[in-house]
Amino acid sequence: MSVAAMRDTYLAPPGTIVLRDVSKSHHARGAVSVVADRIRVVLPGGRAIALLGRNGAGKSSLLRLISGASRPDAGQILRHGRVSWPVGFAGSFHPDLSGTENIRFVARLYGVCPRALAAFVADFAKLGAHMGAPFRTYSSGMRARLAFGVSMGLPFDTYLVDEVTAVGDAAFRASSEALLRARLERAGAIVVSHSLRHLARLCQSGAVLEAGRLTWHEDVMDAIDHHRDLMGIAA
Repeated sequence: MSVAAMRDTYLAPPGTIVLRDVSKSHHARGAVSVVADRIRVVLPGGRAIALLGRNGAGKSSLLRLISGASRPDAGQILRHGRVSWPVGFAGSFHPDLSGTENIRFVARLYGVCPRALAAFVADFAKLGAHMGAPFRTYSSGMRARLAFGVSMGLPFDTYLVDEVTAVGDAAFRASSEALLRARLERAGAIVVSHSLRHLARLCQSGAVLEAGRLTWHEDVMDAIDHHRDLMGIAA
């Protein structure tokens, strides 16, 4: 979608995300890492969008900007509808609360039935008795299961998905992708994954992040080809 489509964005359908001259840099040990350099783009709602880029390009940081978990140094991000936190991100769970207690807390924040959300997550994550244990005792895989289940159990217009379907065993990866596909029947998503096959299978459109600039592609295969060219990967 062209920058000209930014006009009258108040008419945009749910899930549309507009980045207006967004810039963001990280500073560490005297080095500067540019995540976004005056990015201007409209990410349309209601479709799955692949976010591609080399390791360290800032894809996860860009998802956090879009979610509102971090703020840009300059520019503006407009979100139309409900946008998730990066799906699978477990950093907001309280370490001393149990899995069930964390779920119920999130449910109240988002105005959904705590009992229903807890039942949904328990059935998906299959953590058994660990649902009653403190979150700090969870392994990384258990945390991913809980976080993904909570995210998918809430009604967002756009899901931000960061490599979550790459964790866990084959059965969990398959069930995660199936659940995400079910959500995409009524919502959109921005998906980060190292698996180009996974992105081609799941997404319709794509965007490539390189040196702080984001290039939009209406067709996901064009985005994948662009990424392959940058990385020197044969088709």
